[in-house]
Amino acid sequence: MMKNLFKITIILVLVIVNSAQAQVKPTAAAERLNGLQKRKLLEKDTTLNSIKFRNVGPSIMSGRVVDIDVNPADPTEFYVAYATGGLWYTKNNGQSLVPVFDKENAFGIGDIAVRWKKTIEKAQLGISDNLKSDNEIWIGTGEANSSRSSYAGLGVYKSTDNGKTWQYLGLPESQHIGKINLHPTNADIAWVAVLGHLYSPNKERGIYKTTDGGKTWKQVLSVDENTGAVDMDINPKNPDELYAAMWYRTRRAWNFEEGGKTTGIYKSIDGGETWKHVTAAGSGFPTGDGLGRIGVAVFASNPNIIYATLDNQGRRPDTAQKKVDTNYVLKNFKDLTKESFAALDDKKLDSFLVKNNFKEKYTAATVKELVRTDKIKPTEIYNYLFDANTALFETPIIGCEVYRSDDAGTTWRKVNTKGLNTYNTYGYYFGKISVSNTNADKIVISGFDLLLSTDGGKTFTSTDNNATHADWHGCWMNPNKDSHWIAGNDGGCNVTYDNGEHWFKANTPSVGQFYKITVDDAKPYNIYGGLQDNGTWYGPSTAKDIDQWDYEGVYPWKQIGGGDGMQVQVDTRDNKTAYTGSQFGFYGRRSTEGGRRLFIYPRPDIGEPKYRFNWQTPIWLSKHNQEILYYGTNRFHRSLQKGENLEPLSADLTNGGVQGDVPFGTATTLVESPMKFGLIYFGTDDGNVHVSKDAGYTWTKINASLPKAVQGMYVSRVTPSAFKEGRVYASLNGYRNDNFGAYLFMSEDFGATWTQLGSDLPMEPINVVTEDPKKENIIYVGTDNGLYASFNMGKTFLVLDNNLPRVPVHDIAVQQRENELVIGTHGRSIYIAKLKDIQKLYEKIMEGKK
Repeated sequence: MMKNLFKITIILVLVIVNSAQAQVKPTAAAERLNGLQKRKLLEKDTTLNSIKFRNVGPSIMSGRVVDIDVNPADPTEFYVAYATGGLWYTKNNGQSLVPVFDKENAFGIGDIAVRWKKTIEKAQLGISDNLKSDNEIWIGTGEANSSRSSYAGLGVYKSTDNGKTWQYLGLPESQHIGKINLHPTNADIAWVAVLGHLYSPNKERGIYKTTDGGKTWKQVLSVDENTGAVDMDINPKNPDELYAAMWYRTRRAWNFEEGGKTTGIYKSIDGGETWKHVTAAGSGFPTGDGLGRIGVAVFASNPNIIYATLDNQGRRPDTAQKKVDTNYVLKNFKDLTKESFAALDDKKLDSFLVKNNFKEKYTAATVKELVRTDKIKPTEIYNYLFDANTALFETPIIGCEVYRSDDAGTTWRKVNTKGLNTYNTYGYYFGKISVSNTNADKIVISGFDLLLSTDGGKTFTSTDNNATHADWHGCWMNPNKDSHWIAGNDGGCNVTYDNGEHWFKANTPSVGQFYKITVDDAKPYNIYGGLQDNGTWYGPSTAKDIDQWDYEGVYPWKQIGGGDGMQVQVDTRDNKTAYTGSQFGFYGRRSTEGGRRLFIYPRPDIGEPKYRFNWQTPIWLSKHNQEILYYGTNRFHRSLQKGENLEPLSADLTNGGVQGDVPFGTATTLVESPMKFGLIYFGTDDGNVHVSKDAGYTWTKINASLPKAVQGMYVSRVTPSAFKEGRVYASLNGYRNDNFGAYLFMSEDFGATWTQLGSDLPMEPINVVTEDPKKENIIYVGTDNGLYASFNMGKTFLVLDNNLPRVPVHDIAVQQRENELVIGTHGRSIYIAKLKDIQKLYEKIMEGKK
């Protein structure tokens, strides 16, 4: 009876959460395109065109590169496509790069293709010309790597003048594009591998073909609404022969299904008009539910040879030789019985408990007594410590495999003789394979490492070193000299001339992907921020974005944290004590000058429900008393000792967790009013907003009066006013529902009632809202595609983009002493503007209305 009751309870929780999420509908392409017309209307108003932004970097860590296209006749000329940093062009081998795709309605990129015809023709004729000719560039917008920060695109763009101007070619429902192939001799023909929506099903997935230069498109390969095309390659000797990698994947806010039985490779021999599934049962290629992302590459000299990588989600057999650990590790606690737990070595158990930051009351003796008296299960330590971050790296799946066909895809055989632990458990993030043009046995696969094989995939060696970053997303191999590569990873673009033995970085652009930023009160003040896969950095506001900084001496920005950098808080009493962290809530306190780091990560008592941590777990240092740190899981926590002894003060403030492999039912934003100590707001990923007026002891849910259309939506920011105690702003973000509306609200009564603002904002999800420090009526909003200001408290908006690219704005900070606006972008690092210039324009407009 109790077992059935438990099942019913779980089902009811799932129904409640899914019902709330179901109200958040994906935005149709037509609605999205119509909504973007609002941006054009806003751009006609030139009120803020005089406002200048300066980029202060940093550039040293660069940002995620998704594709590179190189001129084979002159490899010093190439394009670098960043996930959210735009498209950049170099004609000096990466010593400097210039942006060429900064003002379009889509900024995220999935793939690029370039027709280098004029330069190739000149090289073939032996003509020397220092002036590079115009190139025809195709961009497939929307990253295919399917991560938490893979922004949706709008389809395909083309430039015929080297990026000076762009034509929009359609495919708006594509959202994420894996590959573009251009016909080698017919400029009117191209194929696009459309992966499709990230967080919702859609039928507009598969392979699309144009025969008129992109004016019209035909869907020539489709499987189902959850299976899209992630990669594609072409036989260069016979362009009617193509191979497409179809990938089944579904992502929801709480779960990522990374593979399925409809994943496979398809082949066309008639230019894409018809297709045949060539990895079906009996082909030698795996089949079944565990098929994840596939990459495919054709060997140019003998197109009968095809290579493919597969992210095999099947569980790997435990064939490794058991080694005896001198100390206990987590897996030792997975399947214990009461008897085996009692037999654990006390010294080793005590050491394990201390190493894993258990509360001081938990010793070998006390934990064994809890197990002996049935107060906790013998597997509770494993359950207690196994979290999303552990699962990210320790789930025992097969992972990356390499397959080869020698008969143009008819049959396949696995070629790697050993397991390739290069995908960890997130193979959805990788999947590219490259093969030499002249040596069929020389291949490179992109994963956590960039791996090289010179024996046809039997064995691999890593080419990573101190000059490279982990997480690779593609590698161009020079068709005329296959030891020369240009490759991209989460730390930018690298170039090698000796098969990866030595690399140099082409990382001059400031393309850092900041999640959150803050500022201190030093002179000059410093900016702190966490970046995607590049840790946490801080640097002076006087820094300059220059492309030859290493000739100037010491680089002004310094790293103070690793992993994926998340939120940052700094104690302005000394402008040195910083709270920094990485994904899923692992924070610490340390001086920027070094010294001991205090680990900050709340855990419940053993046997109590586990806390749930957002990828960007929110923290807040009280501005009223900087001894006090607030911390949000699914509950509200407070420390009165600068992060030590965090205690939970609230119950679960979410709608409850949902079973899945992504933490859900977590805090997303946490903030205290600048006007009153203890007036705290708490927002969640499942749409809840709570307020506490007594420093977190009691809470009131205040999102019920928000419109039904946004109920259950991710709360991206809550911003209490510095002008009126009861006033508060809230933004909700539909990114995780493929909903692109701009949802902004204001309350004058602590959230009891809400008024919707920003009816003239374009269809761009909002990440942040903040007030001007001096003018009550001015507010600023950062979206997935830009920055906006309002002079009438959100009734209407103006665009701020004179020299600011159309980049996701993730955070906004205000340095009040210097009266400056600091913009943290997810793709173009940090920009600063003088607020006095905006305030003067506001005063002039207000004076004119009198």
